[in-house]
Amino acid sequence: MPSLVDPALAAGSLRSLTQPRLAVDDDLVLRPWRADDDDAAAVRAAFAAPDIQRWHMRRIDSDDEARQWVAAWATTWPAETDAGWAVVRTGDDRAIGHVSLRTIALFAAQAQVSYWVIPAARGARVATRATLTLARWAFQVLRLHRVFLLHSTGNPASCNVATRCGFPAEGTLRGYLLHADGWHDMHLHARLYTDPADRFVHRDNAINAVVSFVDQE
Repeated sequence: MPSLVDPALAAGSLRSLTQPRLAVDDDLVLRPWRADDDDAAAVRAAFAAPDIQRWHMRRIDSDDEARQWVAAWATTWPAETDAGWAVVRTGDDRAIGHVSLRTIALFAAQAQVSYWVIPAARGARVATRATLTLARWAFQVLRLHRVFLLHSTGNPASCNVATRCGFPAEGTLRGYLLHADGWHDMHLHARLYTDPADRFVHRDNAINAVVSFVDQE
């Protein structure tokens, strides 16, 4: 049955690119996850945090499970389903967080952004800075039309990240996602490629949201 609508982005639009290393600022970089012991240990430690377990609805019980979580990202890029980056300090290249594009739909040119930050790295708006960088790459390089995020209404910290990144709230999805403690209502935030550029950059004393990209080729 022929479609009356052409794909917004052709199949292959993601896998034709090499996953880039993205400079956030002088302090942070987004880089692809590496299937090594250091990244696996960082992931296992992150998922030992109760709030990361709570909002991401999983735990990691062994080094093997952590290695499998890390290794999976190398398969989702060529499959064009998901794309994940480690958030690392420029000084030591150790992972302190994660940011990703999930449920990528090239036909509709859209994806969902998600993130987490280890407890020791919080308070410096790491998630905000990383999400701004990834969203800009998604719009400017991958050429997505829409990037959205979902968070439980019981997670105001995630709501703050969305707002700071210029993702306006679009509504509440009632009883949308089953967590360990039951069904949660979810806030939906999104921004479009066509939204005014000034929504895309949040400026305050903590953030210099001038974003550059490196290693695009």
